[in-house]
Amino acid sequence: MSIIVSADNALLDISLIHRFLDEESTWARGIPFATLEKAIRNSLCFGAYEDGAQVGFARVVTDGATYGYLCDVFTLLSHRGKGISRLLIDAVLAHPDIAGLRRFNLATSTAPGLYAKFGWKPLSAPHIHLERYFPDIYTKSSARG
Repeated sequence: MSIIVSADNALLDISLIHRFLDEESTWARGIPFATLEKAIRNSLCFGAYEDGAQVGFARVVTDGATYGYLCDVFTLLSHRGKGISRLLIDAVLAHPDIAGLRRFNLATSTAPGLYAKFGWKPLSAPHIHLERYFPDIYTKSSARG
């Protein structure tokens, strides 16, 4: 297995990413294609490729200097168990726009053990963190006007 990880958005298979997030993820079901395109355009993205075909993805929302938020990390089901998520996270953390961040957050319900190996831990001061969260925003019944 030869996996290559790249931060070149031109290589991303946005249709594959959309299909996974829309149909298989627990966090972005129903995401409109145009919303995903905009998110990718405005983020630092990483694709994992085997023989030129995309098999994994990670996205970082960041200012490139002080803060980042890791999201949308996945490996296709057919390629899990091969260390691809670790390769993606290694590439993210090695990127020069990420290396000096003061705070780097993520939210996960599926892989806390993976992220702990890279130094993520529960919030040190959860009482100061607030959120506006609309988990069903992509469904018509919860669309906000």
